[in-house]
Amino acid sequence: MTIQQLRYVIVICEEGSLNKASEQLYIAQPSLTSAVQELEKELGITIFNRGGRGVTPTNDGLEFIRYAREVLSQYDNLLEKYGKNGNLKKKFGISTQHYSFAVKSFVEMVKHFGTDEYEFAIRETMTRNVIDDVAGGKSEIGILYLNDFNRKPLEKLLKSNSLTFTPLTECNAYVYLWKGHPLAGRASIKFDDLKEYPCLSFEQGDKGSFYYAEEILSTNEYPKTIKATDRATMLNLMIGLNGYTLCSGVISEELNGSDYLAVPFEPDDDTAVSNMVIGYISKKNLMLSNIAALYVKELDNYLRVYKEIHN
Repeated sequence: MTIQQLRYVIVICEEGSLNKASEQLYIAQPSLTSAVQELEKELGITIFNRGGRGVTPTNDGLEFIRYAREVLSQYDNLLEKYGKNGNLKKKFGISTQHYSFAVKSFVEMVKHFGTDEYEFAIRETMTRNVIDDVAGGKSEIGILYLNDFNRKPLEKLLKSNSLTFTPLTECNAYVYLWKGHPLAGRASIKFDDLKEYPCLSFEQGDKGSFYYAEEILSTNEYPKTIKATDRATMLNLMIGLNGYTLCSGVISEELNGSDYLAVPFEPDDDTAVSNMVIGYISKKNLMLSNIAALYVKELDNYLRVYKEIHN
């Protein structure tokens, strides 16, 4: 088994086609097929199902590719620290729930390095994908939150994937809406005040568990709900339909614009709300790369300054 073979199977999995993978890897398709077949023979498993519509990983293949990503990620980290190939672009990626502050911190981190030396990736995605990306080595860091409601199931999932959660900040609950919303002038907003407006939430996929929800109080019954997949759509729905979402209150006006605000959420007697602890997940017992450590520093600085200004 070679590092090159690991790269081959990962690219094939991502492309879903031997032909497309061979083009990306600059290798003839017969040679690529032969390399994969040799690997399958060595391992004693079938990594891909071949069909008329392309290739798909088998169950054994999915598990193998997950470990292959992890090994390849660590190999690239070794090259980053000890390699002397100046032409090799180093890779760094993060996966995150839909947080503008995570994007803003990413922007500041990239400014320190530029894109000549590094190939950067940031993925705003569903909660389960954040965990899977870090577990599989696709991203070095994942950003998400824990609270009393989701802590036990998510910590169990993190443990089973050899991941650890490091807290960054603790936040109260806020109602996020646009400045023209009828409730925008309130000092605080109760759950009952929101019943005539649509609650906006990020979609978590067909197999999405309510434990994966990015919004607090995900199990409450809402008369009107709308799901979205990206922040831009969420912001448009806030203006167009007077929608709202429940969030941490940590927002970046530089990225989201100044047309939105966060109003403190005031729980009533029937609504128990626990604070959100936002943090990052990473592989257990593995030291962060230098660039990952810088990103965490940018996150920590942004959250600290934001709290100093708004508290």
